[in-house]
Amino acid sequence: MALYSNHTGNPKVKTIRNSVIFIALLLFALATIFPIYFMIISSLGDPVEAGAVEYSIFPSKITLDSYKFFFDFSEYSYRWILNSLIVATTVMVSNVLFASMAGYAFSKLRFKGRGVLFSMLLVSMMIPYQVTQVPLYILMVNVFELQNTYSALILPGIVTVYNIFLAKQFMSSIPSEILECAKIEGCSQFQIYWRIILPLSKTVLAVMAILTFMDSWNTFFWPLLVTNSMEMQTIQVGLKNFRFANTTYIGPMMAGATISALPMFILFFSLQRYFLEGVTVGAVKG
Repeated sequence: MALYSNHTGNPKVKTIRNSVIFIALLLFALATIFPIYFMIISSLGDPVEAGAVEYSIFPSKITLDSYKFFFDFSEYSYRWILNSLIVATTVMVSNVLFASMAGYAFSKLRFKGRGVLFSMLLVSMMIPYQVTQVPLYILMVNVFELQNTYSALILPGIVTVYNIFLAKQFMSSIPSEILECAKIEGCSQFQIYWRIILPLSKTVLAVMAILTFMDSWNTFFWPLLVTNSMEMQTIQVGLKNFRFANTTYIGPMMAGATISALPMFILFFSLQRYFLEGVTVGAVKG
């Protein structure tokens, strides 16, 4: 044991071990960042067809022609971005609001059938997303006749079971004594939810907002199913218009992909501090 302790306490061994860990993490970071880097440098090339593209790690020419081609390609290029912003923002806000309400109800309120209802929600999480697409499409298009509308794009994702589960698990850790004190002070359930639960749940709500926005923004298959005009397409569906039967415009497509990635970067970096800070609950003033 003493020999092992002396060996691991050797400064040279620690230096070698730290160097190996650093190199491994650096390689992993480069492998993660490279697709984003390649997307950006490809968007800064000429808007030529796929057969004429020269692939290189370091671009020989930097131009914004592909971005100009992207916006000049269709009169709906700006509309694609607007549609994605409307759908993703609405879905994000509705999930944060409704999932937090449901999470509060399941974690702090006592009502008949609570356990059974929550168990049913958990079981529904096990159903693959692809299985529900056909009945959901029939419901939206044939029953409600909502094809090619914002409602068809938004309603299926207005609240998800995963977010309800996430909110419920987090809010269960909030001490019930705080809520009891608020009830004694005369607060209603909505006041407790709005003034106590939400401020203490900023971390999980930020995580929920980022994940929901990213998922809704990147969704391709469902918007492709329920939209039949270029005017209602989202940015992810709109990018497919740069692919034709015989060729693909790589530069403009990468330019559109770069533009579509910007809102996610902005949202993440504006809320990233909530990933790092802890939530202090149970603090009683004075």
